[in-house]
Amino acid sequence: MAEPVSRVAATYVRLLYDHLQAQDIDAERLLGPLPSSDQHFVALPAWQAMLARVQALEARPALGLRIAAGISARHFGVVGYAALACATLGEALLRLERYHASVYDVNPAVIRHLSDGISIEWGVSRGKPGALVDETAIASLVQLARDMTGRYWPVEEVSFVNPKPDDVQPYEDFFGGVVRFGAPVTRLVLSAEHLALPLRKSDPALLALMDQQAEALLARVASVPAEVEAWRRTLVVLIREGRPALADLARAHHLSPRSLQRRLAEQGLGFQRLLDDTRQHLAEAYMRQPGLDLAEIALLLGFSEQSAFTRAFRQWTGKAPAQWRKQALAETRSPP
Repeated sequence: MAEPVSRVAATYVRLLYDHLQAQDIDAERLLGPLPSSDQHFVALPAWQAMLARVQALEARPALGLRIAAGISARHFGVVGYAALACATLGEALLRLERYHASVYDVNPAVIRHLSDGISIEWGVSRGKPGALVDETAIASLVQLARDMTGRYWPVEEVSFVNPKPDDVQPYEDFFGGVVRFGAPVTRLVLSAEHLALPLRKSDPALLALMDQQAEALLARVASVPAEVEAWRRTLVVLIREGRPALADLARAHHLSPRSLQRRLAEQGLGFQRLLDDTRQHLAEAYMRQPGLDLAEIALLLGFSEQSAFTRAFRQWTGKAPAQWRKQALAETRSPP
């Protein structure tokens, strides 16, 4: 079996370009062309080389902390926007962790529940990508979390696998908690108090897109019984939140899973068919949006991997997503 390829999202790489442009530095001259809109990933060695060039230019410690200052949800792509749809920071971090590989596919992340909070750990199963990569990633995650809550708060603890730098003060100032170096794993610990913080706002860009697709879906199924229409409306929201399960749909309608199954059967439906139909309609609407790539669409539909979405779409339509999209966009461009 081939070794996993370490990589980061192109949207995340743009954070470095934004950091340079904020200083009136020609980022493309230093780093090369900005990743194109249809380029989803940048290989880890290329990302390491970009960070090294900026480090050589600035010649100051704690580069990753400065880069992180400009983070926003858009740098995490569709996953960042989806996280903004959550109610609390804890829910948003769980969403980010679930789909972390779509943004930062270097070492797998593991969330552990503690007595008074959580820890997020990144091991070294794929090696150590280096201080610049690690520090930028952890600082960006913390800064994004603070931005989503609209306030500064200290982490409980952060540990890095890399050697201790000459000056640890910038790290202690930035993170506000215990900072360790030379640890066996990279680790971030957050308190339950901060995980319960509400998010200060939701980004309207993705939510508006989702709502448009929901309306398009409901318009296509307006002839179904009112009860089925209500289930579909709820499923659209649950898919958005990454919770497209029978138990979640039943809970939203104050039913037991068994009662919901019985009422679905009365309408000649099963839950999986209802979910598949809803996802298919949303998928077809999303794929008519040229700005969304297939990996992002898979995430919007609640699939953890693009390959799972591809298999499901083939079952629904008999065609691969890329083939279906090409034909659909060609039909859209064709004159009547």
